[in-house]
Amino acid sequence: MDFFNSDIFKVVIRCIAAMTTLFFMTKLLGKKQVSELSLFDYVVGISIGNFASEMAINLEAEFFNSMLAIIVFGILAYFISILTIKSLKLRKFFVGTPTVLMENSKLIYKNMKKSMIDVNDLLSQAREMGYFDLSEIEFAILEANGKISFLPKGEYKNITVKDMKLKIEKQGLCANVIIDGNIMDDNLINIGKDTEWLLHELKCKGKKVHDILLATVDINDKLTLYERIPYMDSNKILE
Repeated sequence: MDFFNSDIFKVVIRCIAAMTTLFFMTKLLGKKQVSELSLFDYVVGISIGNFASEMAINLEAEFFNSMLAIIVFGILAYFISILTIKSLKLRKFFVGTPTVLMENSKLIYKNMKKSMIDVNDLLSQAREMGYFDLSEIEFAILEANGKISFLPKGEYKNITVKDMKLKIEKQGLCANVIIDGNIMDDNLINIGKDTEWLLHELKCKGKKVHDILLATVDINDKLTLYERIPYMDSNKILE
């Protein structure tokens, strides 16, 4: 059997072409398409993905027609995105507007029902933002991208350095020197360290590389370790 004329080879080529086309379309649409999705971005994403999968595995589908559909859909989405930047009305139509779910610490059931957000969704996102008690929250707003923003009550707001009128040293980025048990040699070099230094620090702390999920070094050369720990069942009270 001639491999280059087989269906397997055709699927491989179609997959490569679909992936390449999707990559360039995503670059065209910008980073927003792969980060926080609005309803419009979501529709664009699944539509283009559907065209790509059809092009890749459906050998009866016309190859160039499928690719053309992806390109046309991507360009159309790009121009609509440009229009939403220039027109507030179009932005509200395509992207949507925020919805208040909680006001003055009271849940607005009508808005929650309209937005298809239940109490568990609200509690989950509140915990993600560091709020484990809804009584600490003044406002909760569902953003157009599906995330919920929270405004805490005045007495629960974090005190900032500005509030305390303190002077602090400039902060820098931490370098990731171990990720998933793997030493990041390039990152060590960039901060003027080497593997020998890292292994020595680990030995002093009684740790081994494969036991570390993440290790970081700050601008003061402080090494912080995050170990792999066994699963801890703390879910039962959160349901």
